[in-house]
Amino acid sequence: MSVRPRAETAVRRIRWKSDFEKKCLVANFERRGWRKTMEEEDEYWNLYWASKGTHLSSVMMRLGEDQMVNHFPNHYELTRKDLVVKNIKKYRKEMERNGRGAEFDEIVPVTFTLPTDYPLFVEEFRRVESEQGKSLWIMKPCAKCQGVGIFLISKLSQIKKWAARNGDATGRDQYVVSRYVEHPLLVGGRKFDLRIYVLVTNYNPLRAYVHKEGFARFCTAKYSSSPTDLDNVLMHLTNVSVQKHSEDYNEDHGGKWHIKNLQLYLQATYGGEQTEKMFQQIRALIYHSLKAAQNIIINDKHCFELYGYDVLLDANLKPWLIEVNASPSLSATTTSDLALKTGVINDVLNIAFPDDFPECNKNNNRSDSCWKGGGFLPVADELCGYQGWQGRLDWP
Repeated sequence: MSVRPRAETAVRRIRWKSDFEKKCLVANFERRGWRKTMEEEDEYWNLYWASKGTHLSSVMMRLGEDQMVNHFPNHYELTRKDLVVKNIKKYRKEMERNGRGAEFDEIVPVTFTLPTDYPLFVEEFRRVESEQGKSLWIMKPCAKCQGVGIFLISKLSQIKKWAARNGDATGRDQYVVSRYVEHPLLVGGRKFDLRIYVLVTNYNPLRAYVHKEGFARFCTAKYSSSPTDLDNVLMHLTNVSVQKHSEDYNEDHGGKWHIKNLQLYLQATYGGEQTEKMFQQIRALIYHSLKAAQNIIINDKHCFELYGYDVLLDANLKPWLIEVNASPSLSATTTSDLALKTGVINDVLNIAFPDDFPECNKNNNRSDSCWKGGGFLPVADELCGYQGWQGRLDWP
């Protein structure tokens, strides 16, 4: 259970601003007695909670010791679909060169960036098709979210039509194409993925946490990998923004299942040992993806970031990283959803603004006690030599 917000003194009253105001955010600010800055005034702020599309370069040029922003300057190195795959591939090669390849398991499906890697993709498509009789892939725009622009392909003619229209695509218009996880783990015949909240307060050295309050997002239609069903997004895409348009969408639970309930189901179905191994693999997946971006992301003591990890389980209980969201949705679809997200934000603020803020920012000397008692558990804390992803952890 999340801890209560700390009481604020008049001397330490935080001033906040945001370019989007969600209920779970504002409720946390107000419960602490924090004051909103006035938009019409150029008022000094202590916290700027920005959307991922906000250009922060000018904001971050001169920040005071008592100012914090909820994004690292180049967070897109982890959250853009093409860049996260590129960085993970590079990280794995470095691990192999250093004789540590055995420590790293595949965490992302085989992926290519289009149109840049089109010839390589065609070669792999044909290889898989010749070996398995079919080749199923999923196309995603690099810089969009909520299921926008995603489609499945099983024929090269489909990709050729796309290439004819997008041959000169660059930057935000580029796509990634990934091997589709054709045999996902199903519950009640339906596909689902996991939304896991990860907080990073420092990249170098790495200090990262995973929250106990995650959930599974279910499709409303029963799963099929038949070629005739490839266009049915209701059985392939778990995004709430997609599923809420289904006639079968349940507004009472929003198609979501708390991660604890999923854990109990898996323990009853597959046993405690396999279930714990799967969750340990998820922690390793989170750790290695962060390490892949560690030396690329600009570390700044004025920054912290809450990521929304989307993880898919296959039929063998192997977790696959689908994407990392820089601004995970804070919109609530149900009462329990609002309570969950409000609790997560509460714990984020308790860590980002500890009792000794802003003194802790002067020498980047945040103590390891800042996470104790909240819903966040350490995945890695290189400041203290702690690696929570390796052993047993009371998560979820």
